[in-house]
This record gives sequence, C-alpha cells and structure tokens, in this order.
Amino acid sequence: MNSPTLHILTRKDLRDLELTPHEAITMVEDGYLAFASGRSQNPAKLMVPMPDPARDSVAYSMLGYDGSLEQAAFKTSYRQGSTSAEKYYTTITLYDDITGAPLALLDCHRVGATRTPASTALLARTCARTGARSALMVGTGAQGIRTLPYLLTALPGLERLRLFGTHPDGIRDSVAALTGRFPDRQVELVDDVEAAAGESDIVVAASGRAAHPKIRLGWLPPGGLLISVASKGVQEGTLTEADYTVATSAAQVEVTGRRMAGTDGVFRIDAELPDILAARAPGRRTDEDRVFAFSSGMIITDIPVAHALATRAIAAGRGREVTLWS
Repeated sequence: MNSPTLHILTRKDLRDLELTPHEAITMVEDGYLAFASGRSQNPAKLMVPMPDPARDSVAYSMLGYDGSLEQAAFKTSYRQGSTSAEKYYTTITLYDDITGAPLALLDCHRVGATRTPASTALLARTCARTGARSALMVGTGAQGIRTLPYLLTALPGLERLRLFGTHPDGIRDSVAALTGRFPDRQVELVDDVEAAAGESDIVVAASGRAAHPKIRLGWLPPGGLLISVASKGVQEGTLTEADYTVATSAAQVEVTGRRMAGTDGVFRIDAELPDILAARAPGRRTDEDRVFAFSSGMIITDIPVAHALATRAIAAGRGREVTLWS
C-alpha cells in the first residue's frame, strides 16, 4: 500500500486567499449548528502556561470533529509574549474521516483571523438589543482586523462604526477591510474608549495589553452588548456584572477566561452560542439587559474555514506534498 501524503500549506500559500464575510459567517454558523445537533465533537482545549513568568509563554491544543464535513482536526498554538504577534505560532492538521487519510497541515493564522470575526458577528446578530445602531471595535490585531465588515454583514442596520487601536498598520488594515467590502461606509477613529463605549450598542474587545483602561460593562448604556475575544482588555470579574452572560463554550471560559469570574470563582454562563443559534436559548432576556459574551476559539469553527482555505490553495497548485509516514 502506498504511504499517505500530507499537503503542507504555509502562511504565504494562504495569504491572498479570502473568504467573503457571508461565506465565513455561514461556515462558522454551520459548524456551531452541527455541534449543537450532536454531530460534532469539541472537547475543552488543553492549555499549559510555561513556568518562567518572564517569558510570558503559553501553549495549548484543541482536538475536534466536524460532523458536516466528516473531518477530524488537531490545532496547536504556542505564544511567547502577549504584546506582539511576532512569536505566535499556530497550526491545524486536517484528517478526512471518510477516506481515513490526512488532508493538510497548514498555518492557522489566516484561519483564526477569519473564524474569530465570524463568531463575533454571530454573537452580535443574536445578542445585540433590538434596533442596535452603533458598534465600537477595540483592537487592531489579527483577530480584529476583519471584524467591522463582518459585523456590518450580520447587522446591516448598523449606522455608526468606531475603532480604537494603537498600531498604525492595524488601524490602516482595519479601515481598509471595511471600505474594501463596503466602500460607501466610514470608520470613526476614537481616542477615549470609555466615552465611545458609553455611546455604543455593541463593543468588541479584541485588544491585548493595550494602552487603554480595561473595559467595564457598566460603561455601556442599558441594553449594551460587550463581546470579549478572549481579551485581556476587559475588566476582571465581568461575568458577575452582567445581567445576562453568553459564551461560545462554557467549558472554554473556565480554561481561557478564568479572570472573568467573580471573587467566588463561580462562572455563571446563561447560554452558549450553539444553543442560541439552534433556538434552544435566547441571546438576551430583555432589551435593557447589559449582556457580556465571551468568545473563545472552538475547533469546530476552525475546521470548516481551514478546509475551505486548504481546498482552494491545493486547487491552485500551492503548497507541497510530504510523505511523512513513508
């Protein structure tokens, strides 16, 4: 029997491949719905902080199965330092459970930068108050650059879009991502996060240890929605301050969002996004609730995006095949 081959795709191979916001949101929603129906599996991620605090390093891994595509996958990440993406390395390996063969090993940077704003858009669509008109994006790193056009795709009624960032390249790329999809729309750059949050129906926090005060849910007006993208830019204990709490996965919050719990260490999650999308739970109780939503990565949303990017890259003749198991 011939040895199976593994298609390896680098960051350069994937760099100019782009899913439309509608495509990405649909793929990620389908991933959540397959999980909600019991067709997919997504165990909680494993995370290991490194012992030397001076290095500020962490490693984690996720394993999962997408029942729609019938694909299994492993994702790994290692990061040293949280103020820069320079030493952040993440990969995903896909296996076809129909043929029993490996499909691809690829850099996961583009995957995360696509499925994260898609998850954010779904949280906004299902948890924002009725008639939401304004959104503030805080953070201009890889996880946040595509957020504004994804939000506008999910909530076309948004009228005012604002952005806070500290990196000129990230600000430029975030504005370009929006105007590239919606050339008639403008982004308002802000300096005062607290003041802007007080005038926003939706606030997305995707900042690291950025130069702004940690966002408090109480800054938002009644009915406001604060979405944290596994962010360090949100005040500790926010789960206890919310009228209603949502997570992509309650189990993941206890791994990656421990500081969001109150002093008693209790994690109060009222609903999970897969159940909300499946109409088994509401996104909020009333239009006056201040809602906190914690978005952490789930591999069942990485798999469909990674599969789409890998398929397109391979069809374009990119990457190389390795007989790893010869």
